[in-house]
Amino acid sequence: MALLYNSNKMKIILLGYGKMGKTIERLAHEAGDEIVATISSAQVATLTDELLKSADVVIEFTQPEAAVSNILKCFAAGVPVVSGTTGWFDQLDLIESEAAKQSGALVWASNFSVGVNLFFELNRKMAALMRTYPEYSVSIEETHHTQKKDSPSGTAKTLLAHLQEFYPRQAIPVVDHRIDPVVGIHTTHYHSKIDSMHFTHEAHSRDGFAAGALMAAKWLIGKKGVFTMKDVIS
Repeated sequence: MALLYNSNKMKIILLGYGKMGKTIERLAHEAGDEIVATISSAQVATLTDELLKSADVVIEFTQPEAAVSNILKCFAAGVPVVSGTTGWFDQLDLIESEAAKQSGALVWASNFSVGVNLFFELNRKMAALMRTYPEYSVSIEETHHTQKKDSPSGTAKTLLAHLQEFYPRQAIPVVDHRIDPVVGIHTTHYHSKIDSMHFTHEAHSRDGFAAGALMAAKWLIGKKGVFTMKDVIS
C-alpha cells in the first residue's frame, strides 16, 4: 500500500497514536519516511512550535474536541497538517478563515481511503441518475467496529450530504451498526417494489486509510489553503 504515494522522504509528526497512527507509522517507515515524533492525544501539550517546525508535515488523527486546536497550532507554526479526525466540521469556516490569515495548509477528509473517495464520486453520479426515478427510495447503511466514537460515521455523513444535493426534500435514513472486528462498510441502497440496487465499499484493513493520508501529506507540502481528499485525487 505504501506504493500509492510518491516515495520522496518526508519528516512527519504523528499527532494521535492510536490504531490509525500506528498504521501510518508502519507504512511511512516502509516508504523510508522519517517519523519525527509520535504524540498521543493525552500528550498534545508537548507539541511546541520548535517540535512542529522540525517536521515537513503533521498527520492528525485525534479527538473531535481537540482537532481544531491542533490544526490551529500547526497553522501558527507554519507547518502543513493533514487531519483525519471527524466530528469538528461544523467549525470549518473558522479553520478556513484562520488558514487565510496565517497562510496555513490543511487537507481534511471524513475518509482518506482512495477507494472510498472514488466511491463518493460514484455515489454522486448514481444519485444524479436515480433522482429521475421516484419509485426508488434511497437509504444508507454503515458498519464499523465498536471502538468507533462517532455514529453515524463521518463517511456516512459525507455520503448523506452528497445524496441530499439530489434529494433535498427527502428524509434519507442512515442505519449504523457497531460490530467487531469490522473496519468499515458503507452501502447506498436503492429500493423499489420491483427490484433493489446496492452500492458498497468495504475496507479490509486500515492500510487504505493510512496510505491515503500519506499521499495527502506528500501532496500538501508546499501548498497553502484548505483542501479535501477530492483535491488530492484530482
